[in-house]
Amino acid sequence: MTGLSDSFQRPINYLRISVTDRCNLRCIYCMPPEGIPLMSHQDILTYEEIRTIVKAAAELGINKVRITGGEPLVRVGVPKLVEMLAEIETIDDISLTTNGLLLARYVAELKQAGLRRVNVSLDTLKPEKFQVMSRSRYNLADVLAGIEAAKAAGLNPVKLNTVIMAGVNDDEILDFARKTIHDGWHVRFIEFMPFPGNGAITSQFVSVGEMRKRLGQLGELQPCKSAVGNGPANYFRFPGANGTIGFITPVTEHFCFQCNRLRLTADGKLRLCLLSEDEIDLKQPLRNGVSNGQLKQLIEAAVAKKPLRHHLAEGQMPNNRPFCQIGG
Repeated sequence: MTGLSDSFQRPINYLRISVTDRCNLRCIYCMPPEGIPLMSHQDILTYEEIRTIVKAAAELGINKVRITGGEPLVRVGVPKLVEMLAEIETIDDISLTTNGLLLARYVAELKQAGLRRVNVSLDTLKPEKFQVMSRSRYNLADVLAGIEAAKAAGLNPVKLNTVIMAGVNDDEILDFARKTIHDGWHVRFIEFMPFPGNGAITSQFVSVGEMRKRLGQLGELQPCKSAVGNGPANYFRFPGANGTIGFITPVTEHFCFQCNRLRLTADGKLRLCLLSEDEIDLKQPLRNGVSNGQLKQLIEAAVAKKPLRHHLAEGQMPNNRPFCQIGG
């Protein structure tokens, strides 16, 4: 049991760290087509500042961290940050979420630095559609190469995060599912969340209930446990499959009652919930010379304010940041 709990007695042991708001893609559910005003280099936390925050959080009970963006691998030196965090004795799990484009290039360094696992965002298996959904000219083949490189490096299980949108990629649900049967993939289907800047349209929403109904064409899904991870997915597999299918239901069946996480934005705000605007600034106190004890008090105060749940189903959503500035 972690020593850090919120006011609803939920243990908090997981910190997601956004290291940049920049991304080499402009995925349609994440970023507006014109992009976003980017933070200056001075506005984002240095790796040393991130390490200071993580060390204080670890002393309170945080033992798992995930590095996110934007796209984290567009920031120079991410393997060095992994190494710095791995040196903190009580941090026992360091993972990374990426779009996979640069993964093959950096995977060996990341593994050597101490990275344990990687999640790759992949919303289509069709090269032309990949360019449409990502609003880019990058190639799907580079993402697939990154996935294979991560597997070869032993960053297993490599999980694929797939946001399903009606009329966009819902026709590929069965294709992704077959990958779990024939290629041992670990695919997590995610309900599309309306968010500022992503052009959310209600008609694009596909519930997990509908996804499961379509997957029935391939056989009966059997409940199973994830080999490793800290997320809210419920896992299943088809008979005889080496891979798994996970479902993440932020809209139809929220999982707030088991939330164990905080989020640190690239500009040093400790965000209490993905879908809440409440944030505690840690950057300015750090740059003003706050002590380790005072930093821990700020983190504890933030945890005490963590809300019971989000209200996405009721139409309430945050408006202060686009999705790409939070880190998922």
